[in-house]
Amino acid sequence: MTTARSTGGWVIASSFLLAFVVGSIPLPGELDRFRPDWVAMVLIYWCLALPYRFGIGTSWLVGLLVDVGRGALLGQYALAFAALAYLTVQTHRRIRVFSPWRQAFSVLVFLLIEQVLVFWISGVIGYPPRDGWYLAPAVGGMIGWPLLFIVLRDARQYFQVT
Repeated sequence: MTTARSTGGWVIASSFLLAFVVGSIPLPGELDRFRPDWVAMVLIYWCLALPYRFGIGTSWLVGLLVDVGRGALLGQYALAFAALAYLTVQTHRRIRVFSPWRQAFSVLVFLLIEQVLVFWISGVIGYPPRDGWYLAPAVGGMIGWPLLFIVLRDARQYFQVT
């Protein structure tokens, strides 16, 4: 059994805080439709990089914070993020061997599942999507994944997050 101590919790927390901030910056016109869910993408990264440390329970807590921050139904994003973490942790060994560009396609699928869950719950409580663009953020997430992956990987290595 390894007795190595986990380090770098503040790096993980800072990456989520930065994702919350970046996700709230307004984008011009049509670009706003493709705004990725940065918090979900950071969650995917940490589940891929440290699946033994960051999993379903932590994702549920992050989802509750997102619910409160976005004014969503309490538990809506928590459920979606827990499902996202489960899928990511279950497939992390297969996905980690790919280059960031090839990982982007897996991230697209994960983000599509997350978006469908969020909008399904919204529809159940009586708030269906306003238009057909509700899956566009997943495409934006796929495009932004390689950059996010490289930035977080370099930060994890620089600050020796384990």
